[in-house]
Amino acid sequence: MDISIDSETRSAVELVRSIGREYLRPLGIEADRSNRPIPADHPFYTMVARSGYMQQGLGGDGAKRARGHAEDHKSAGASPMDGGSEGVKPTGTRAARGSSAVRNVLVAEEGSYWDRGAMVSLPGPGLGGPPVQRMGTPEQRERFLAPFRQREHPVWAAFAMTEPGAGSDVARIATRAVRDGDEWVLTGQKMYSSNSPRAEWVVVFATTDPALGRAGHRAFVVERGTPGFEILRVEHKMGLRAYETATFALDACRVPDGNLLGGDEYYEGSARRGFEGAMSAFNATRPVVAAMAVGIARCALDLAVEVVRDDYPVQGLSRRRRALERLAVARQGVEVARLLCLRAAWMMDNGEPNALAASMAKQYAPPAALAAVEAAAAVLGEAGVLQGSLVEKLARDVKAMDIVEGTQQIQRRVIARHVIGALGTSTEQSSTEQ
Repeated sequence: MDISIDSETRSAVELVRSIGREYLRPLGIEADRSNRPIPADHPFYTMVARSGYMQQGLGGDGAKRARGHAEDHKSAGASPMDGGSEGVKPTGTRAARGSSAVRNVLVAEEGSYWDRGAMVSLPGPGLGGPPVQRMGTPEQRERFLAPFRQREHPVWAAFAMTEPGAGSDVARIATRAVRDGDEWVLTGQKMYSSNSPRAEWVVVFATTDPALGRAGHRAFVVERGTPGFEILRVEHKMGLRAYETATFALDACRVPDGNLLGGDEYYEGSARRGFEGAMSAFNATRPVVAAMAVGIARCALDLAVEVVRDDYPVQGLSRRRRALERLAVARQGVEVARLLCLRAAWMMDNGEPNALAASMAKQYAPPAALAAVEAAAAVLGEAGVLQGSLVEKLARDVKAMDIVEGTQQIQRRVIARHVIGALGTSTEQSSTEQ
């Protein structure tokens, strides 16, 4: 496995690094203390849009804009290298032109190092992008992704799979999709959908008939302002408060036939195409979510190492040694998690089936990250658990990573089925938060 980091990926990471200390962390801390998401009209989002960030992975000149924006921060005195992702360097000479999955993993890790909640709140296609890119027709990809290529104002999209009665079993989704002439009528409820209150469109998975299980799955793009689409509430979360996680209803919500991702042709020839499309999206996003846990863990460990280095007296060598040993063990787990994320992403970029690798990354990284945060808190002592401390916030933030994009139980089930060969690469997978 030769992971070569191209100039576009380096520029994207440098962009996130450059705004991390100055914007992501302060805004994330402010949102956490006020228990309110960052407002959609915050000028920070306009700055991000103008930087070209929304264009990452969509083509265009976003990388050039990102590179220039990062350089602007350097010349202004900010140090984009502070706290940066280790190992984000060119390796070899191969141009990784198609390395969008690896890029997404590295960008997600870097952003989460500064604040995962603020990172998720950034404008862009978000988790709605992979289904459109993988399932949509060329016309649909252009229509729904083109707004993210402009740089005048921020735009968001969202994704919705989880339902109140089917949190960890995608096959049991009950939101109904009934064709009526040249329209589809969607009825049901979705929950834990990130950024949906401010999204221009949301990818919604529904079923033509619950009795069909996976065979009835279809994916639709529901646009802002569609009658029958209603945000019911924005959830109050234990952590990750910088972005909105919402529950919404679809009450006889009519969407045009042209918003059925892939059109009827996509679902012909395989009874499970809709389900498989969702799984393909999860295989792309699970390494990204796992990498976010890695970023949170790195931040906690760096804070603890600073304390050991600067505040532990030389006289207390035994205490210092025990602390460093605990941090070293935690760091080893985080590095393994990081490599699992990169491996799963590399496989996707190179056209290799990565369902098992994606689930392994998602299963391993959050517990390793939680252990790292706990180790940091132990080293910091009372200062690490006081309300308002950064490590205390990280402990609340990292816990959610065990659940989002598929619980630990689901990931173990996926891995087990691959190991015993009971099912091929198409396995029962799930997502609890989008």
